Amino acid sequence: MRRPTVSKPELLPGGDDTRFRTFIHDFLAFSARVNQCRAGFGDRLGISAIAYTTLISVAHLQGEEGVGVSRVAEHLHLSGAFVTIEVSKLVKAGLIHKRANQEDRRRVLLTVTPKARKLLDQLVELQAPVNDALFDCLSASEFLQFSSMMARLVPCGDKAVSLMNFQVAQSASNTAVAAARKAARQR
Repeated sequence: MRRPTVSKPELLPGGDDTRFRTFIHDFLAFSARVNQCRAGFGDRLGISAIAYTTLISVAHLQGEEGVGVSRVAEHLHLSGAFVTIEVSKLVKAGLIHKRANQEDRRRVLLTVTPKARKLLDQLVELQAPVNDALFDCLSASEFLQFSSMMARLVPCGDKAVSLMNFQVAQSASNTAVAAARKAARQR
């Protein structure tokens, strides 16, 4: 019998991880489809998938005054440095306008340009039916529940990545120490 890949009882219905593995593979398949749609939206605008995601986030978050890079990064769960790089590409493409924040001159405020607004408005003809199809199987209450679960899963993902990185670093450190001890004994 193979070893389960999880240990939490909640993830082991029936005592094995078959359901968990199926869930992960279904989750990956659905994520791939979401990414394909995002890439298609970006292609339609002549930009990459992540540039599209950055642009649409600025459009939704900008309000009357504009939105800062840090708020966009927080919304997308990405680093500010990464978002800054994507914003620079969008500024160069004439899709985002960047101006100094009058309250804090070290920061910038982002807004979509009229060109970007027109492209995003035209994209809705493709975007709405595709997004509807992505979540066609969910009822209103299921969508609210799924949305809530996803918001809770993001920090769990951050914790898992940190744990993995720590354990990999520990393993590498232990391997290096063992190799150093072995080399010292051989001298």
